[in-house]
Amino acid sequence: MTAIAIREAPAAAALTPLVEAPRPAAPARGGVLPQLLRGEYGGDLAIGLRPDRPTLVTNFVSTLDGVVSYATPEAAGGGEISGFYEPDRFVMGLLRSLADVVLIGAGTLRAGSQEAWTPRFIHPHSSGEFAALRRSLNLRPEPITAVVSGSGSLDLRHPGLADPAVEVVVITTRLGAAHLRDQAVPAHVTVLGVGSEGVEPRALLDLQADRGARLVLCEGGPQLFGQLLAADLVDELFLTLAPQLAGRSSETPRLSLVEQRAFTVAGAPWGELLSLRRAADHLFARYRIRHDGETSS
Repeated sequence: MTAIAIREAPAAAALTPLVEAPRPAAPARGGVLPQLLRGEYGGDLAIGLRPDRPTLVTNFVSTLDGVVSYATPEAAGGGEISGFYEPDRFVMGLLRSLADVVLIGAGTLRAGSQEAWTPRFIHPHSSGEFAALRRSLNLRPEPITAVVSGSGSLDLRHPGLADPAVEVVVITTRLGAAHLRDQAVPAHVTVLGVGSEGVEPRALLDLQADRGARLVLCEGGPQLFGQLLAADLVDELFLTLAPQLAGRSSETPRLSLVEQRAFTVAGAPWGELLSLRRAADHLFARYRIRHDGETSS
């Protein structure tokens, strides 16, 4: 395997707020953060909770030219995009610490060969503060890890699914569920088979609602994000903009933020900027995604 040279990230820095919209009206998840987390994030964080279904927020890191993955075995994740920048990992951990569920696709699972989708894994330095925040919000110690795979072609021995303290839900088709049950399914893993042709985006949120979830955090990949976006289910996008240019070509295709969905000019979703933060040369944007028929508030 070819060694990948990772550009050394700038020294860690607290985020500096540049734009900040008013806090959402209650009910909301979060609000005034504990002092240490507030200092790192550069302010407070509250995410509005919907009355009709779980709120769905997404979190990605992208290059300046819109690449979210180099899509090679050695560099498939977002770390190579962010430069493994500590403030980006902190924001990932903070969002996970507010979420009931972290939702990922099968490709994201495979790309993170040693990853776990918990706050403490992504930013160990803040694990104590993240745990205290979850306790203060009366949340379970760790968010549920939910994995979507239509085919059920997953290895349940993946390190990110191995911790018995972290509940795992695999959402697949009925055929995919039968395939997965050929493996030894650990006690903390639940396999749900829904539908025959594929997993409908709305079913993903309905299943989380059935488990009491109010806030779902989707961390990709771009195909799953595209499906949720096309179904008009995405409420907010947290997007870290990393100061690098990756490029792409017909010989070297690379994943963009949205894959397998092409919107028309009239039907393309628009975002409303809620906040913008800076840490050195990285920008941290937060958008509210307007739903069908909405205009800017």
